[in-house]
Amino acid sequence: MTSAVQPGAGGAPGGVIHGLDRASAWLNEGLARGAALMLGAMMLFSVVDMVARGFGVTIAGSYEVIGWMSAAAMALALGTVQRHKGHVAMELFVVKLGSRNRALVEAAMALLSLLLFALTAFHVMRYGRTLHETGSLSETLRVIVYPWVYIVGLGCIGLALALLVDFLRSLAALGAAMKA
Repeated sequence: MTSAVQPGAGGAPGGVIHGLDRASAWLNEGLARGAALMLGAMMLFSVVDMVARGFGVTIAGSYEVIGWMSAAAMALALGTVQRHKGHVAMELFVVKLGSRNRALVEAAMALLSLLLFALTAFHVMRYGRTLHETGSLSETLRVIVYPWVYIVGLGCIGLALALLVDFLRSLAALGAAMKA
């Protein structure tokens, strides 16, 4: 992924923001590929399950498996969606502000989002470790579930990295707005 995804992709090549942006691009593109694979596997599994039901055969735990795959696909795509600004942004209020106040609001929102998802990643990974240590199994299939929790945590880490880059860019924009 090139820096064209996010305008002002980090200033000078070799700078901290540029390096973090490249790391974010690398990680989140890899996670997006994993999300695509998970989505494809989920669709294939769903079709097989529906066809099998047509012949009177049920696949035990199909709801569990589809739930795990959908959670993984969603989580793995979070960072890429953030990098591409593919989320819904409420700008009705912000567009009416001057450049300095807009930069301040954007920096504050980026920081709050970063803190939220960094904490979420930490707690999800900690929950995964707890499930791993206790040997927790799924209800229907009686298989381990902690790898799926780790996958969701990894997606949150990718999002947190993308948000860190956004926050640093917001600070740079705020500094530029303060000089103007």
